[in-house]
Amino acid sequence: MKSIFFSCILFPLWLVFAGNANAEIQGQALVAELATERLSLDPYLSLLEDPQGELSFEQVQRLATERQFSPLGNRSPNFGFSKSAWWVQLTLHNSGRKQQDWYLRQDYPLIDFLDLWQPQEQGWLVTSTGDRRPFHSRPLDNRTFVFPLTLAPDETKTLFLRFQTQGSLNIGLEALSAEGLVSQVGHEYLFMGIYYGGFAVLLVYNLILFMTVRERAFIFYVLYVFSYGLYMSVHNGLSFQFLWPDNSWLANKSLLLLLALSLFGALRFTREILGSAQLLPRADRLTAIMEWVAVIALLLSPVLSYHLVIVPLSLLTTLLCVQLFVMGVMALMRGSRPARYFLVAFSALLLGAFTYMLKSFGLLPHNEFTQNAFQIGSLVEMVLLSLALGSRMGDIKRRNHIDVLTGLYNRRFFDEQLPLEFQKAQRRSQPLSLLVLDIDKFKEFNDSRGHTQGDKALRAVARVLASAIRKPGLACRYGGEEFALILPETGSGEAAVLAERIRARVAEETAGRFDLSVSIGHATLGEGSFASGYGLFDAADAALYQAKAAGRNCVLAFSGTTIP
Repeated sequence: MKSIFFSCILFPLWLVFAGNANAEIQGQALVAELATERLSLDPYLSLLEDPQGELSFEQVQRLATERQFSPLGNRSPNFGFSKSAWWVQLTLHNSGRKQQDWYLRQDYPLIDFLDLWQPQEQGWLVTSTGDRRPFHSRPLDNRTFVFPLTLAPDETKTLFLRFQTQGSLNIGLEALSAEGLVSQVGHEYLFMGIYYGGFAVLLVYNLILFMTVRERAFIFYVLYVFSYGLYMSVHNGLSFQFLWPDNSWLANKSLLLLLALSLFGALRFTREILGSAQLLPRADRLTAIMEWVAVIALLLSPVLSYHLVIVPLSLLTTLLCVQLFVMGVMALMRGSRPARYFLVAFSALLLGAFTYMLKSFGLLPHNEFTQNAFQIGSLVEMVLLSLALGSRMGDIKRRNHIDVLTGLYNRRFFDEQLPLEFQKAQRRSQPLSLLVLDIDKFKEFNDSRGHTQGDKALRAVARVLASAIRKPGLACRYGGEEFALILPETGSGEAAVLAERIRARVAEETAGRFDLSVSIGHATLGEGSFASGYGLFDAADAALYQAKAAGRNCVLAFSGTTIP
């Protein structure tokens, strides 16, 4: 919280006071002394709002002469979704004894139209650029807007800039020397290389997992990562620079298209990873409606104006972050394992999203932290969501090993686990017992009471087994009305006591409703000679049939000596 407080409150104030120490007042204009490699120009800006966007440069010059520009002061040059054109007056001074080459940089790349007027001997040099104009209109090939400046010794220049955009208007101007520009751009591209490299790893890894397990949650995660990563590349100005530099329409519309697509991917992924259709049916229906809203926004983005779509889409993004967070809390309260990672992931995204949205609506200053908060939060989110998918894979594996009717482990799991436990017991010279039990006269029960009651009877016996066994023991439904219990580190005497307790509890807890009884056979590794886990099972199964032959509703131990 301290770092957030510093970035959002103290840092802009520090810039103002530190900047004013190098400023000189000329009338109403603050003069920025170019004496460091990198200088934030926020404290030196004077602004003029043009609500209709119709003022000519000559009119603006006259208004500047009449001192109609207002110094920015302690305010943030962040105006949210403003329909006005904004003019900036900026005065720079070279107090050195040598000519200096500097660069004026606007660090927020999503500006539709950006024009710069520099004074020259023959008049004004006008540079017109913006992401509604071709990329080659920029003086330097960079994802942001960089304008070369040259100042002679002791020269002062007053520049004018005009900003107009349908999106969020953030003015982030700074002056950099050549060394400062190279250093700053190098650090930024290193950060973005790490950021998009992480996205690429997550994308490829989970695409391979989808091709392996064919679980729908993975493909929706891939869709989310791909669309959101590409959305952030548009947001950073990289897509316009490297993917479609000659297509200003796509540079403008792609942000809307990809944001809507990423919202759809996030919603669809959330429904799959949380299993909300079964776990949270009401929230799932609301999320399904929101999916259609995202699809409608996707379809309308190419035909409606940017400003008409971006404002509701930004609000929708904020609301959906809250909705997904609440769904994560509800799923966690209902026992969803993936919800733990999901909840932490969306907490990180939520913090980044709210920070960025507050900046977009002009409630927080535009700086490196607020500008990149969405990116930082999103990368943390993607990594944690990948862990949630790992948990989901664990759930899938557990689901493949669970008998749907009784909730106990199924025959497949029993066949996989028994040889492992047998080898472990032999290696550690520990006892291993196996119980095999059968519901007495279950076919007659099914024929007389029906399969629905038969299923309920099976679940009643399963509940007794699940509550009677303790780890590392395992209760499995072997098939039909037959069950098996694997009991590591359990001798014959303990197995006999447990078997008798289970027999008595089944009779007691089903009395009056189902009136069931069970026959149980058990065998123990260490008292007999068994070559494999399957031999141990055959021994316990033989004991079971001896118990059924002895009149049922009883427990018998294996009495033989060798089972292959």
